[in-house]
Amino acid sequence: MSKEKKTGAENVYWNISDLYDGLESTAFKNDTSRVKKLAADFSGSYRGKVHSLTENEFADALKAYAELVEIISKMGSYVYLKWTTNTEDPALGKALQQSNELSSEISRETMFFHLEWLDLDDEQADRWLQSKALESYRHYLKTSRMGKPYKLDEKEEKILSAKSVTGKSAWVRFFDETLGAARFHMDGEELTESEILSKSYHSDRAIRQKASEVFTEGLKKLNRPLTYAFNTLLADKYTNDTLRGYPHWLKPRNIANEISDESVQSLIDAVTSSYSVVQRYYELKRKLLGLDILHEYDRYAPIAKSNKTVAWKEAKTWVLDAYHDFHPEMGATAELFFEHEWIDAAIRPGKRGGAYSASTVPSVHPYVFMNYDGQLRDVQTLAHELGHGVHQYLSQKQGILQCGTPLTTAETASVFGEMLVFKKMLSSLQKPEDRLALLIGKIDDSIATIFRQVSMNQFEDRIHQTRRKEGELAPDQFSELWMETQVPLYGSSVTLTDNYRWWWSYIPHFIHTPGYVYAYAFGELLVMALFEKYEQSGDGFAAKYIQMLEKGGSDSPESLMNALGVDLKDPDFWFIGLRAVEHLVHEAEALYADMYDSGIMKER
Repeated sequence: MSKEKKTGAENVYWNISDLYDGLESTAFKNDTSRVKKLAADFSGSYRGKVHSLTENEFADALKAYAELVEIISKMGSYVYLKWTTNTEDPALGKALQQSNELSSEISRETMFFHLEWLDLDDEQADRWLQSKALESYRHYLKTSRMGKPYKLDEKEEKILSAKSVTGKSAWVRFFDETLGAARFHMDGEELTESEILSKSYHSDRAIRQKASEVFTEGLKKLNRPLTYAFNTLLADKYTNDTLRGYPHWLKPRNIANEISDESVQSLIDAVTSSYSVVQRYYELKRKLLGLDILHEYDRYAPIAKSNKTVAWKEAKTWVLDAYHDFHPEMGATAELFFEHEWIDAAIRPGKRGGAYSASTVPSVHPYVFMNYDGQLRDVQTLAHELGHGVHQYLSQKQGILQCGTPLTTAETASVFGEMLVFKKMLSSLQKPEDRLALLIGKIDDSIATIFRQVSMNQFEDRIHQTRRKEGELAPDQFSELWMETQVPLYGSSVTLTDNYRWWWSYIPHFIHTPGYVYAYAFGELLVMALFEKYEQSGDGFAAKYIQMLEKGGSDSPESLMNALGVDLKDPDFWFIGLRAVEHLVHEAEALYADMYDSGIMKER
């Protein structure tokens, strides 16, 4: 583990006893037995009877079903949170497997309920959807019927559920544990994935380059298991998609995201048609760094020659102040995460890389997971994950079946939180060189969130299509497809080395949630448009924004955004956000020119 610096986050561990006191606790064991009994009772009460229920009886059934989902989700959340902080512990790995098996068992016992709801004729379903008794479940019921054309018979659904435990879930765990256990040796230090990747942001180019080489060598050593995991999961998804009759690999993700194929393609087309903004920006960054050639390991380099460590307390202050300034309830909710130890920020061996916010269940509260290394970008990551956390906390009132949102709008609160912190930090800076440094950091993040994610969507599309047409892919084929989709993004502005050919293999979203990545671009561009509304609308916007968060997944993304003055169906909508990114680039170019003219910045 790196001994380079201390941030104050070294002892920031979460306390997850609000879920359970331990795997051997009485409460955890009792819930294991209770959820099995409840599932059996539920099946005995409602199997084969959904079509004959009254609206009030169906509402009672939904309430009982929600109780089941709450318990199994609570148990699964607890085990997953423990495991991600130490993926090398065999006991936790075993507990995770047992949790997945129990979840699959309960799913098989209760899936009849969902299938019988889908089997109702449209006339009866529409009548129930308008019922007052079912109002609190309306959006959940409505969106679940979107999957009706792709459902299988109950026996087939049970087989898929049972096999997923030793199929997809097992391979996802294998992928996470493989990278969690990986160590990268650099300058006498044994670094985790998070620690070696953090050196991509170092001001010393030699360190960035060496870190890139060390990380790549580590990926090459793991290329056989990682490639096999990719191939297996691609094949698994193909099998499931074929059995269900999905027309293309992205269809189930689009349905889950409550967005049409056409809207997704419109987003992708808008972003790929604007790749020139990325290339224009990296030309500027090359000048700012004083380089003849910008390589991929230079993309996130800070332009200020400083390796300032942002202390955990300082990051906390930035985020909470920005959240409080926007709306008192948003700040007060974020503060709960610090007060009650709902955050795990310390980097340690065996801990999974990256960051997330786990919504857990409405009867408890969310938890934030991150690897805080003291970089300026870590402040933004904290803002991002707390945005998720605030959203998840405020939406708990919708209940377990409607508190969650599709991935598209799930990223709204997180990216909005980042923007609030960025704007606050920018307004506090007086020196043009400080403003430029912060601005460059923001543009780096926006490019990574919008353009890089869409380029990764293009790679993901290629590997799914190629795997389905040609069968298992060799590592070099993955690398070729990776480079074919990355080179158009950067053009001649960034020279990609051979090392970069291997960097597809560590990205978890391809493994965990196929099709996820475009949601990041969706969220960032949506927030750009929302922020424009916020700055134009004044104080009334914040209250409406909080109301939107509180609604969670109880309404469609279109309706939620319409209340804030944004039309997601407008084909030109995406260009509002893209123009905002271009404006940031223009602002950075203007600052650079002013600093050069005034002599603050010398020609390099």
